[in-house]
Amino acid sequence: MTTLLVIAKEPLPGRVKTRLTPPFTPAEAAALAGAALADTLYAVATTPAIRRVLVLEGAPGPWLPPGFDVVPQCDGGLDERLAAAFAGCDGPTLLIGMDTPQVTPALLSVDFTHCDAVFGPAEDGGFWALGLAEPDPRLLRGVPMSTPATGAVQRARLISAGLRVRDLPPLRDVDTAADAEAVAALVPQGRFAARLAELTAVAGR
Repeated sequence: MTTLLVIAKEPLPGRVKTRLTPPFTPAEAAALAGAALADTLYAVATTPAIRRVLVLEGAPGPWLPPGFDVVPQCDGGLDERLAAAFAGCDGPTLLIGMDTPQVTPALLSVDFTHCDAVFGPAEDGGFWALGLAEPDPRLLRGVPMSTPATGAVQRARLISAGLRVRDLPPLRDVDTAADAEAVAALVPQGRFAARLAELTAVAGR
């Protein structure tokens, strides 16, 4: 069984999804972030796992389902925070973020039988998932984050360490309004799609 990690920020206006503003207000962007996080956590909650951990910057809210351990993010850059998240785990571990509300239990049910790592590339050049059969924080420290080359550098780091890597399907992160519309269309029954439709209808967008 696998430990599932979600690294996330509390969905507060002005702190999350700032690239959605405009066309959305900071409060609306935070509402969309909260819906994306809720969909992500629901997918994790319904995936078989030995442990489910939310690595959170901020405080838990009503979007948090039962069954999660909540640990605070450490200080430092994103590479350090991801490394610290893995450092707190033993055995096979899969980490995802809060930017892919279209994620499903099928995607999260990874098998490390014939690999040492799993890697989920994001369409923007980053990655939406990283799994390690044996967590090693050194595999993440120093990887430049939030650049178009982040995913390539991280995957190359795994290969250079001699790990057998299995690739997951690429997913689209929600960063811009165009991303939000495209992702919502993939999962029209989700909380994220419902909140996007609600905000769009209210504003007449």
